[in-house]
Amino acid sequence: MSARGITLEVAVEWWPIAGHFTIARGSRTEAVVVVVTLRSGDRIGRGECVPYARYGESVQSVVAQIEAQRPHIEGVGADQDPTAVRGATSPIVALRESLSYALPAGAARNALDCACWDLEAKLTGVPVSERAGVAPPAPVISAYTLSLGSPDAMAAAATLAQHRPVLKIKLGGEGDAARIRAVRAAAPRATLIVDANESWRADLLAQNLAACEAAGVALIEQPLPAGDDAALDALRSTIPICADESVHDRASLASLAGRYQAINIKLDKTGGLTEALALAGAAKGLGLTIMVGCMLGTSLAMAPALLLAADAAFVDLDGPLLLAKDREPGLAFEGSVIIPADPRLWG
Repeated sequence: MSARGITLEVAVEWWPIAGHFTIARGSRTEAVVVVVTLRSGDRIGRGECVPYARYGESVQSVVAQIEAQRPHIEGVGADQDPTAVRGATSPIVALRESLSYALPAGAARNALDCACWDLEAKLTGVPVSERAGVAPPAPVISAYTLSLGSPDAMAAAATLAQHRPVLKIKLGGEGDAARIRAVRAAAPRATLIVDANESWRADLLAQNLAACEAAGVALIEQPLPAGDDAALDALRSTIPICADESVHDRASLASLAGRYQAINIKLDKTGGLTEALALAGAAKGLGLTIMVGCMLGTSLAMAPALLLAADAAFVDLDGPLLLAKDREPGLAFEGSVIIPADPRLWG
């Protein structure tokens, strides 16, 4: 293969969490991520994804999906500049587009899609934001997540984080009303988002919704299991209800009408930045509020998602703040404010 061709590298990395991270589905002490590196000459493009068991993914299955694309990827640009325009598009853009058909929406496609965007930026010197036709990333406030625990434990965590402007509370079903009250008492000035991760049932909706309203909660994420969304048809809430597990890509939007007022866009669900941008545009057209979120990963996973922040009412890209350490260079945080990425990181 010539120096102009693209080579693929795949690595699995383990990043310790500061303490532990608990949601309704369980606890973790480390974040396991898959990193794709696309290399052309002395330039590299990278993308990071987080395999998620809730969506039928494992590290092994995601790596296998990526490796299955190796012949196709390494056949691109073998005898030409990967950015040289042939007809309407360049080989690397054509590769990115073809991957959206070859792979389902999910973690594997996310890592490859983001690596394609990054490699094109590194080869051309044109930032991803300009290529994508969106505003350059600007400093933005991220929510800070409080792990699920007892009301006393969550109140203690909220006390330590009460200086942060936006707190996201992980909930677990029974006892959530007490958790909400405890966090609000400990952080009286913070904007609160609650995330039930599908843990509520229809008989809990009324009491938990009342607790959220009393606490002045700004957004409720995925209260019911995906597939049980019909129970929201009769719900009357002054608080926007946000779909997370119930929405992945544009194909998911049709089932949300009348049930959700917001969606949480995560690149590991959409299959990368390409579909995430398209989903954001479609959601805006339907009058849905946009939240941009993340799985638990490093700054490399957060940097592409920042391109969605300008259109988002809520930003939840605090993954690096929850790790014992982040990759270098990483995103800079000033409290809860994310500073746009150094191009050496991504984009």
